[in-house]
Amino acid sequence: MRVERVTVNGLGTAYRRAGDGPPLVLLHGFIQDSRYWRPQVEDLSHDFTVIAWDIPGCGQSSDPPESFGMGEYADCLAGFLEKIDLGPADIVGLSWGGILAQELYRRRPESVRSLVLADTYAGWKGSLSQEALEERIARCERDCVRPAADWVPSWMPELMTAGATEELRREVISMMSDFHPAGYLRMTLALADCDTRDVLPTIAVPTLLIWGEDDRRSPVNVGRAMCDRIPGARMVVVPNAGHLSSAEQPERFNMEVREFLRCGPGSDDQGGT
Repeated sequence: MRVERVTVNGLGTAYRRAGDGPPLVLLHGFIQDSRYWRPQVEDLSHDFTVIAWDIPGCGQSSDPPESFGMGEYADCLAGFLEKIDLGPADIVGLSWGGILAQELYRRRPESVRSLVLADTYAGWKGSLSQEALEERIARCERDCVRPAADWVPSWMPELMTAGATEELRREVISMMSDFHPAGYLRMTLALADCDTRDVLPTIAVPTLLIWGEDDRRSPVNVGRAMCDRIPGARMVVVPNAGHLSSAEQPERFNMEVREFLRCGPGSDDQGGT
């Protein structure tokens, strides 16, 4: 996949595009970029037009200004979808990207056809204790000014299970080591100030939650609490997977996404469980 670029709200925005079919937008997580979605793009592009973007401050996209909060990220995403003339899309968001998907729905529900929320939160404010929230902010402020080699490897036990392949670990470390210091800090502060619990009961599109059974960053109980608040949502728990469930178990993840989208918005098969 070649990297394409557009300018949205004054920010250079990079993305990868593959396939032909209904639009499927992939939103990566914290300290990642569109490369994270390689297994999904390779597989799901057989059935969908798959768009994986680099969130501002990540990958090959420009760093956002200091004023950016989650609302501004969502407005940028909405502008991006309009810029590439995508129309209403199925949105898949992992972790940070899942919160962005919720905020996009809050501000531009007409741009969302369905939601897949994976290993995410109702914002850090909405899912974590104040103590945990402050610890995560302090960690970011400490790490974003240090060389990646000094701290990125220490994230791996939090992101993946002990059964993850060494190849996957190296791939994730390499990607995270390309982090933008300013983007990392901006994403952290936006996330720390976000609470989407009020959005969840308003979601009126088909919604699937996918969670790694061994997620240490956002445990399964966080997902169940979110699922209970979203009308008609259902949740799938993936064995042998941690926070990066789509990377550790890509075949299962892709199968669940494809089956969910095959049913289509409004299908009788989209009931909550």
